[in-house]
Amino acid sequence: MARRLESYAAGSWYAAPDEGAPLLDAVTGEEVARLSSTGLDLAAMVRHGREVGGPALRSLTFHERAGLLKALAKHLGSPEVKEELYDLSYSTGATLRDTQVDVDGGIGTVFSIASKGTRELPNDTIVLDGPPEQLGRGGSFLGQHLWTSRPGVVVQVNAFNFPVWGMLEKLAPTFLAGMPTIVKPAPQTAYVTELAVRRIIEAGILPEGTLQLLAGGPEGLLDELDVHDVVAFTGSARTGDLLRQHPRVLHHGVRLQVEADSLNCSILGPDAGPGTPEHELFVKGLVTEMTVKAGQKCTAIRRAIVPREHLDSVVEAVSARLDSTTVGDPRAEGVRMGALVSLAQRDAVRDAVRRLAGAGEVVFGDPDRVEVLGADAERGAFLSPVLLRADGDAVEPHDVEAFGPVSTVMAYDDLDHAVALAARGRGSLAGSVVTHDPAVARHLVLGLAPWHGRLLVLDRDDAGESTGHGSPLPVLVHGGPGRAGGGEELGGTRAVLHLMQRTAVQGSPDALTAITGRWTTGSARSTGDVHPFRKSLAELRIGDTIVSESRTVTLEDIEHFAEFTGDTFYAHTDQEAAEKNPLFGGIVAHGYLVVSLAAGLFVHPDPGPVLANFGVDQLRFLTPVQAGDTIAVTLTVKQITPRTSADYGEVRWDAVVTNADGAPVATYDVLTLVAKTWPDGSRG
Repeated sequence: MARRLESYAAGSWYAAPDEGAPLLDAVTGEEVARLSSTGLDLAAMVRHGREVGGPALRSLTFHERAGLLKALAKHLGSPEVKEELYDLSYSTGATLRDTQVDVDGGIGTVFSIASKGTRELPNDTIVLDGPPEQLGRGGSFLGQHLWTSRPGVVVQVNAFNFPVWGMLEKLAPTFLAGMPTIVKPAPQTAYVTELAVRRIIEAGILPEGTLQLLAGGPEGLLDELDVHDVVAFTGSARTGDLLRQHPRVLHHGVRLQVEADSLNCSILGPDAGPGTPEHELFVKGLVTEMTVKAGQKCTAIRRAIVPREHLDSVVEAVSARLDSTTVGDPRAEGVRMGALVSLAQRDAVRDAVRRLAGAGEVVFGDPDRVEVLGADAERGAFLSPVLLRADGDAVEPHDVEAFGPVSTVMAYDDLDHAVALAARGRGSLAGSVVTHDPAVARHLVLGLAPWHGRLLVLDRDDAGESTGHGSPLPVLVHGGPGRAGGGEELGGTRAVLHLMQRTAVQGSPDALTAITGRWTTGSARSTGDVHPFRKSLAELRIGDTIVSESRTVTLEDIEHFAEFTGDTFYAHTDQEAAEKNPLFGGIVAHGYLVVSLAAGLFVHPDPGPVLANFGVDQLRFLTPVQAGDTIAVTLTVKQITPRTSADYGEVRWDAVVTNADGAPVATYDVLTLVAKTWPDGSRG
């Protein structure tokens, strides 16, 4: 008997006492594993996540969490682990290319999210959302939005088509957000997910309780969830609707994130006729989406919407490409498309094709017969690619999804008609527009955007670097409105913040500084005897300040700067013209001259802990500086972010340049890199 899959629950591996349900090889029909979670204590899993995994995660900063994710990605990307996953994935019917999309794509997503965490999130446990809001006239009462981690668990319920990527693309942002994860994989390919989780647990990289695996049925799991918990579901729109009706979602505040299958479309522009690069790109993209993963992708093109005059040419070109697609055992040389995940899935796709054919005609392929290389066509879940042609006004192409290597081509009369046909799908994860005409691209994108989570505009210029219609990217949002579920995943740090709680905090400047760890205008400053630029990162404190001496800006300064830089804008060089300018009334100093002079007022000339200035943020010029005006600058440590992978960190300084009347002339943030010690813990 094949081995029984185990769940990883509450710190140990659990094998159910019964034999469980058989999981079959999609290619050979032989038993791969058995699946059961009988007797598993689901309440204990949830408690373990909340009480062990959650506190361990929330004690780490975003940068520390990102470092663990990076280590995890490196471990999964090792040749030994990848080859194991590749080899086992053949049993799901996937070709090597399909598996690389799943395994390498998942690992790459973890790397990307980890990198975003390091570069875009603070080395802290909270995230500020925007600047403080002044709530009183005197500035003593402020408001600040901030994001904090939720003390719950994320239950991810995944589809069968991406047993590794589906888990990792949810795990990475969840982990970074400070929430532990319980993974519930789809039964058909659970053996691949179990292997991946087993290798993760063995590595000991993630804190205990932050990752658990439920290998079996989820019955009763949602009953254990509460207000701070999240269910991240990927699967059919029908199951998503059922989850929305669960009492814990309706009455207990459990957040539900749904990413459902959708009838995605690709639209060919009227300019992209036969012989153009765009016509070829459209055909190639459609065939790719039909055959990669045997069409079992939630982002695959189900509807090809083309100009009526190009309908025949598209059908002929797609059919010719599909005719050269070899179906068979994904282990066999020359096979370009493997099997569907199961015989039951093949039956479901065949039934969907029959319904679609009732509204049109099959122009390529036979859902009941296929030539197979290296395998038995009946024992394995093999299906021919099937292309249909239908009237766009028919109901079925916009309502029936064949989750396999199936697509329907339909014609449109004008661009508005194309948008209307796309909208009949009632919301999609991904759409594409293939055109080299910018006006066509704008018209279609603006019409399609309300119905899609992501849109690809493809032409000869971006084709060389394009990742294709159906590839979700970690830095772009994945999800869509309506039938697609209404959820949103990925999108870089958006995916992290989506899982956190945003709270508006009101208080005094000093209170907000203490709470946020970031200096707030109006809160206390510290002006000591030591210049802040002489302090290492270990010595600097939020609020450390230097108030500079003053400097008079002369006409000679302005003239020299204009000649030296070539910035001879009339307001700096022509007295008569400058006097007519209603904003200035005479010669004024260049804004960048003011900033340069301000730097000269606060920098320290000697070598020290400040290693480099790497930017200026939010620079605003508020009051013109005329010849003879006197300026000074107040520089305050606003935020300190040590880097975990370097012997220095980032310091953000609040800079305010004022004139002799004390009015702000310019405000901005100065960004510097500062050594953690200098040298050997001293100031040098």
